[in-house]
Amino acid sequence: MNNMNEQQIMQHILQMLDLENISTNEKNSVFQGESMYFPTGRVYGGQVIAQSIIAASNTVSPSRLPNSIHGYFITPGKIDEKVSFNIETLKDGRSFSSRRINAEQSHSPILTAIASFQEIGQGGFEFADPMPVNIPKPEDLPSLQQLTKPFENASPFADYYANHSPFDIRHISPNMMLNPHPTPQENGHQMVWMRTASPIENQPQIKHRALLALGCDQLMLEPMLRRAGIPLTTPGLSYASLDHSMWWYRNINMSQWHLYVQDTTTAAHGRGLSHAKVYAQDGTLVAAIAQEAMIRVPQYQ
Repeated sequence: MNNMNEQQIMQHILQMLDLENISTNEKNSVFQGESMYFPTGRVYGGQVIAQSIIAASNTVSPSRLPNSIHGYFITPGKIDEKVSFNIETLKDGRSFSSRRINAEQSHSPILTAIASFQEIGQGGFEFADPMPVNIPKPEDLPSLQQLTKPFENASPFADYYANHSPFDIRHISPNMMLNPHPTPQENGHQMVWMRTASPIENQPQIKHRALLALGCDQLMLEPMLRRAGIPLTTPGLSYASLDHSMWWYRNINMSQWHLYVQDTTTAAHGRGLSHAKVYAQDGTLVAAIAQEAMIRVPQYQ
């Protein structure tokens, strides 16, 4: 990916979501996909969640879209080995379909998840927390790509965000990667704008919902570190997603800006819990996310 431009990177990600159908029967289906580059050298968790959504969606009626997914990460995956997604049909009701997903490599489990799909266009009462007001527009903020470009040779993560990320990320709060001495915050609150690095056209809604899962995983750790006052560059810092839950309530266009309003609830025993509300730029609350991660910092061990 060294010589890819933003459009080529985005096209590669979309192709990665076009999984190969290995086998299908009434109760079980198997799909297979490749992995994206990520500086940890392991399969990126957001990728596995996104591919799981696509794999499961291939087994339900096109009139049903994912409304939630709940996944548990089990073991790290190898970037250079394809991931198999075993989909089990649990239920097809009048309104909802349920699927179990097991993502594996060489018979070693990476992720197990349950996804729910709902028939499009069902009615019901509506309400939502409002989007924060009087915040900077994304066009008025520097991108993470711009901020990390001068440091692209200093670390694999700086190189990734400067040259390989499929997303345009713009922090309203001070950036955790470039802030060497963050001040601990009461609730780890942060707000971040994000969209795809290049526009994606003529893609079904399922791809946009999967891309939200792929992108948000890059942000969910930050509130925990922000609340603790620990920079991403801390020597010896190690972390991994333990579980991930998402709920979609409205359609999404990932080519457009979305605001991630994030907080963290608690941390103990080397684990932390964060959550996010995702708003379209017009103020519509489109999705909610929760994630628990393992975080190990040398001075706390």
